[in-house]
Amino acid sequence: MSLRERALNLLARREHSRAELARKLAPHAEGEDLDTLLEGLERENLLSNARFAEMLAHARAGRHGSLRLKADLRDKGVPNEVIDASVAAARDSDLEAARAVWRKKFRALPRDAAERAKQMRFLAGRGFPADVVRRVVGGEED
Repeated sequence: MSLRERALNLLARREHSRAELARKLAPHAEGEDLDTLLEGLERENLLSNARFAEMLAHARAGRHGSLRLKADLRDKGVPNEVIDASVAAARDSDLEAARAVWRKKFRALPRDAAERAKQMRFLAGRGFPADVVRRVVGGEED
């Protein structure tokens, strides 16, 4: 199987970032130029960091916050300008998503400081920004 066939096989299953695809193909790139292949795939619009970021943002939407999305995209090797655009779009829905996640898990405002801290840690662990966490756990409405 050629390196291009392997790349197309991986891309047919799901979107990949350029860095992620390069990492997966590197063990099979014996004498073939991996960078040339990746540039060709990008020119043909078969490989796109922006499309990968959009797919990941959609998959995380409603369950995780913009900070988690930013970390996940950085881990996958997506360039900063693509990360910034995706995170800005996700930031708009953070409050609504955090409220939905919080409601599903806790259903009631905290009764004491320990419970408040627990709820705040939970939402922060899901990648929601601190200001959003405070608004949700504090019971603030728009």
